[in-house]
Amino acid sequence: MGSMLISKSGLYFKYGNILSHPRTVGCSQLRILLSVFEDSKLHSAHLFSTKRVSRPLGYQNKKEDRQKDFIIRESPSFPKSVFAAGTAKKTAEILRRKSGLQEAEESDPRQPRVRVELPDRPLTASEWRKLQEASGNHERFPIQTMTSLFAQRAEIDVAKSLLAFVATETGTLPYKMLLRYLTLCVAAGHHGEVFDLYDIMTGRFGSLDTGAYSLFIRGFSHTERWRKALDILEDMKRVITPSSRNYGCVIAGAVQHGDVGMAWALYDDLIEKGLVPNQEIWQSLFQSGMSWPGPEQEERLQGVLMYMRDNQVYPQQSLAQTIEAWFQSIPEMSWKGSWTTVEPKGVCRSCKEELESIHLTQEEYSQLRERVMREVIRGQDVFNKTTPEELESFKTFVKRKPAFDVVIDGLNVANTTRGSQSETLLAVVSELEQQGQVILVLGRKHMLNPSRSWDRHHMAQVQLKAHCFFTDNISEDDPFLLYATLHSGNHCNFVSRDLMRDHKACLSDDVTRRLFFKWQRGHQLVLSGYNLGRRVRFRVRGLERIPSYDTIIQTSGRSWHVPYDDDGAERCSYEVPQRWLCLRKTH
Repeated sequence: MGSMLISKSGLYFKYGNILSHPRTVGCSQLRILLSVFEDSKLHSAHLFSTKRVSRPLGYQNKKEDRQKDFIIRESPSFPKSVFAAGTAKKTAEILRRKSGLQEAEESDPRQPRVRVELPDRPLTASEWRKLQEASGNHERFPIQTMTSLFAQRAEIDVAKSLLAFVATETGTLPYKMLLRYLTLCVAAGHHGEVFDLYDIMTGRFGSLDTGAYSLFIRGFSHTERWRKALDILEDMKRVITPSSRNYGCVIAGAVQHGDVGMAWALYDDLIEKGLVPNQEIWQSLFQSGMSWPGPEQEERLQGVLMYMRDNQVYPQQSLAQTIEAWFQSIPEMSWKGSWTTVEPKGVCRSCKEELESIHLTQEEYSQLRERVMREVIRGQDVFNKTTPEELESFKTFVKRKPAFDVVIDGLNVANTTRGSQSETLLAVVSELEQQGQVILVLGRKHMLNPSRSWDRHHMAQVQLKAHCFFTDNISEDDPFLLYATLHSGNHCNFVSRDLMRDHKACLSDDVTRRLFFKWQRGHQLVLSGYNLGRRVRFRVRGLERIPSYDTIIQTSGRSWHVPYDDDGAERCSYEVPQRWLCLRKTH
């Protein structure tokens, strides 16, 4: 205990000028200040190591123990894909999680929030001490304040003076606080601070968590030391699979510093690992095509466009603009770009070229039907979702019925609104019946048990207006829905919000998966914003009727048509962009 007091006292006299004159804090002073506590460090972050740091006898600081496992979570990057399964669900979950965390903070008296005004200049130790006392929460004050400084993009000198205050008060700087400070430095582009923090944190803590390594990759990648980001990425790959964002930062650094070969090698590695590139990665690669043109670059970048086509990914407008600029920069070629829309009959309003049809040819449909029947309906895992007896019973049922025009996932549709489930289902069935459709409703047996959600009269009306098949409550509807729709013929549509990604994944080759995706886009109807008592309206991929053309990147050789999203645009997962980039050769 005495040695710790001496250490703190020595620190104050030797480095007291940092707090006496807080505006003078610099990189080298911060490095010295942090290194003074090398002997007094009490915890470390171990994601890649399971070793625990030994504690002094009687040590009971459980809060700092918890801090050692702190990980900054990266914001997930989801592709703007029409049928990227779970996009809407994941977004809703993230929003609910944020809301839940906020409610927990507001309702939990053990974690009061800091409600003091943040300074706009570096403070002395006594000034920070007064703020801490005013906050009413001495333990959480440093972390919460550093987090707030980052959120408000405060001047870095203010954050440095907070670090100096905490160091002199406690004799150490928690890993969690350094991580918050690192986040601030990376976001504000304080590269010198990032370099110093890397040396300090790796020296003090040995192994860091993924959040810290991701921040360092981002911090190093746009500097002259960008290859350090590559080294960190390679170290991460030995233990975990880095994120697309990690790869994207290093790819951007490689392009910025002229190592295009390394950028493409990293891109190939990312694809091989099954990761989905984000928009920033493609932005960097197309920019590299303008800076270092050539036939190989042209071939690779057209391959990127085909990847986006095959995976139904849409560029945002800023990326589409870079794509246009790249086409126009290709030597000895004359490409002209225009921003346009497509007529309902599938003709580009700019070049008057007819776009690809959404409908499968009879040969394509027969191929798809045969493969889905064999690999999805009769696949090995289908009986995890039903039983052989139930499936055979359903097949017999379908064969005895006329070909259906539309198949409804009853439970999925009924759960669209917050009102009566049976009333919603009845409204949908009634609308389709008035259109003269031959309808099949797939449901679960519990839907026939009268309850507040399932009115007996409503369900009786449903069974009068449509053919119905009710599976066991533990069964899944999807295999039955796919079987009935494909068995009925190429004219048959289905109504469901389920994006069928698992079933698409069961198909064994890329060609069939693309056919399934195309068939799905032209045949899946989604209930559009229905309110009880109003007319039912359907959307097909965001449109009021089935389009005649496919909303997908496409080329005829002399032209490219690229559907794109507005930057920051939000749309439901079943919707598609309405704006297009038209690129065509002028001679």
